[in-house]
Amino acid sequence: MILLTGATGFVGRAILKNLIKNMRFSVRTFGRSLPFSEPDLTQHVYGNLDADADYTGALLGSDVVIHCAAMAHVHKDSTDKKSEFNRVNCAATIKLAKQAVEQGVKRFIFISSIGVNGGHNQQRAFRFDDISQPWDEYTQSKYAAELGLQQLAKETGLEVVIIRPPLVYGANAPGNFGKLVQAVKAGKWLPLGAIHNQRSFVALDNLVDLIITCVTHPHATNQTFLVSDDQDVSTTQLLEKMSRAVGKSPRLLPVPMSWLRLAGKLTGKQAVIDRLCGNLQVDISHTKTILGWQPPISLEEGIKRCFIEDKEGC
Repeated sequence: MILLTGATGFVGRAILKNLIKNMRFSVRTFGRSLPFSEPDLTQHVYGNLDADADYTGALLGSDVVIHCAAMAHVHKDSTDKKSEFNRVNCAATIKLAKQAVEQGVKRFIFISSIGVNGGHNQQRAFRFDDISQPWDEYTQSKYAAELGLQQLAKETGLEVVIIRPPLVYGANAPGNFGKLVQAVKAGKWLPLGAIHNQRSFVALDNLVDLIITCVTHPHATNQTFLVSDDQDVSTTQLLEKMSRAVGKSPRLLPVPMSWLRLAGKLTGKQAVIDRLCGNLQVDISHTKTILGWQPPISLEEGIKRCFIEDKEGC
C-alpha cells in the first residue's frame, strides 16, 4: 500500500494517475478533498497537513509514503513567513514520518526542491552532494524537513528518499510556465529573444517516472536525487521550442537582459526576471548511475505534450 499526499496538486495528481494504471500498487490518498470525482478509484482519508494532525488512519497498512503535499505560498502580508512555511513543510512532514515509523512504513519519499541547493548557479551545475544553500523561507523549510528526515532515518531505520526537482512543466502547469504557454498559444510578442542563460527543467512525466522508480528500487534508500530532462536550454530556446510545438513562428523581441533586469526592479518583478534570465543547471549523473535511470521523454516531447494534452482536455 502506498500513501500519497498532495494528490490534488499538479505533481501529485499525475503520480496518482500513474499508480492507478500500475496494477502492482494499491494506493491511498490523504488531504482535504478527493483528488478525483470518482471516489471508487482510490481510498481517501480526509485531513489537513499540520504538525498537530493524526495521520494514523491514513498510514495504517502502508508500506511507502510519497509526500508531495506542501505549502508553496503564504499571504503576501504575512509577518512571519518562515514560521508558516516551517509549520507545514517541516514540522508536519516530520510528524507524518514519525507516525509512519510507528505504523511500520518502510520507505518515505519526500519531494523537496532544487532551491535547497540554491537560487542560481554560475560556475557549474548543481550536484546532489553540494553544500545546501536554500535561498528563501520556502526552500529553508524544505531543507529543514530533509535534515529531520535524515536524522529520523539514522535513529529508526526508515528508508528516506529525497528528490529535488527544478521547475516542473506539463499540460496545465501552474505559475509562470503556464503563463508562458498561454502567451505562446495566443501568439503574443514577448521581450525574451536575447536571453543567453542555461536552465534545467523537468517534464512532469519524467519526474513521475523517477518517483515511481524510487518506490521499489533497492538502491534508492537514503539517497538524495536531483532530476531534470538532462537537456539544458536558454529561456529564449525554450520559447522557440514551445512556439514550434504549437505550430507558430516565435514572436520574440531581442530585448537586452540588462533592460529586463531594470524593468524588473522598477515594476517589483525582479524575482520573476531573475528566474527568466538566470542560470539554474542540474547535474543528474548521480541519479542516473545509482538507479540506472534515464528520463523517458525528451524536453521536446515534454513541451509537445503541454499543448497536445491541453487540447485533449487532460
